[in-house]
Amino acid sequence: MQNKSHHTWRSNIIFALIVIMMAALFLSRALLSVSMIAFVTFSFFHTGIKRQLSHFISSPLLWGMSLLFFIPFLSGLWSEDKKEWAEIVLIKLPLLFLPLAVAGHPGSNCNQLQKKQWERLGYFFILLVTAATCWCMFHYVSNATVINESYLRAKSMLTPLENDHVRFSWLVCVGILLAGWLCSIKRKESKLFSCLLAIVAFWLIIFLHILAARTGLISFYIMATGTVGWLFFKKPGPIAVAGYYRLAILMVVIALPFVAYKVIPTFQNRVKYFLYDKEFFEKANYLPGSTDGVRIISLKAGWKLMQEQPLTGTGFGDILLNTKKWYGAYYPQMIEEDKILPSSEWMMYGAGCGWPGFILFSLVMLIPFFIKTSNNLLWWLLNSTAAFSFLFDIGLEVQFGVFIYAFIILWWWKWLEPFPLSALEKVTDG
Repeated sequence: MQNKSHHTWRSNIIFALIVIMMAALFLSRALLSVSMIAFVTFSFFHTGIKRQLSHFISSPLLWGMSLLFFIPFLSGLWSEDKKEWAEIVLIKLPLLFLPLAVAGHPGSNCNQLQKKQWERLGYFFILLVTAATCWCMFHYVSNATVINESYLRAKSMLTPLENDHVRFSWLVCVGILLAGWLCSIKRKESKLFSCLLAIVAFWLIIFLHILAARTGLISFYIMATGTVGWLFFKKPGPIAVAGYYRLAILMVVIALPFVAYKVIPTFQNRVKYFLYDKEFFEKANYLPGSTDGVRIISLKAGWKLMQEQPLTGTGFGDILLNTKKWYGAYYPQMIEEDKILPSSEWMMYGAGCGWPGFILFSLVMLIPFFIKTSNNLLWWLLNSTAAFSFLFDIGLEVQFGVFIYAFIILWWWKWLEPFPLSALEKVTDG
């Protein structure tokens, strides 16, 4: 009885802290930091710390994610700009502490949450993302003409996360994936609720095309393509009925971008700007303010830094300084605002720690695909889009990006762990 009471108490606290972290992501950077610290601190208030650390060491996903912190941390040994290095390491701390916080044997820490609590967190996340998209649309509709025109200049509508439309677009993708999954598993329990989730998923898909952030759009089509492929080749069902259903979904996925181009001004203007910018980034020619062209040039800079010091890299503290030196040597006409960091996490880890950093980052991105879960399709789709987002973006160099990646991946990993619920309920922290 005492163990059960202890289990319930810890479960409720953990649940509440996760809810606060989710809400804080959209509401307050300060509250996000405080709630995350509280979550990590509380995760060690039990008597099974040794087992928790043991599980961390034995879990490739957990220690693999922590490498994304330790690689930049160790580069401080050869980084000359210690202040820049310290700021980078501080931003990446969640990559160490969140994996430690969720580590534990089945039934401990986050695993104490019951099936209904996991589902409620999923519904709360969908609610937050949906409310955020409505907030975006309120600001968009009030000034649609000006915003539509701004998309021809590589701008975007106002979004949460302090206007971080790249990270927000990926959260919308996660919301679509989550709403679609919960819709499918709730059909037998409540058709009305399942239909509501389907409507929400449909709205999020429409909004994603209105927002027209390429990271989110490509992530969505990765998810859609993976799901269609699974429906055609894996999911069993009566051929006559399932065949038409699968074909209809395939046709919708194919037609969606063409319809969006015809009816959604922001999407159309984003495509027009992309085609205009295409010539510059294909040839890596410099055009002031050209987002894609500048990104391609930044990738060349990162590659060059990695080749110059293949074993150690420049050190994370010196990447920006050395990248700017390279710009000055090869693109002297480049304006200061365009002198950005290498626009890929692969190149960041390669420039900062050479080929060892590049290879280790690649291995960390591959680890999730070798981990068995209770729903491998969902897990693979989630991690495919996460890895893709780092291919042409440096999400792990900003606070929101670090938290979102670590939190979402670890949250879904705990939720999808292939342990029977009865076993979870029987194990306590001791």
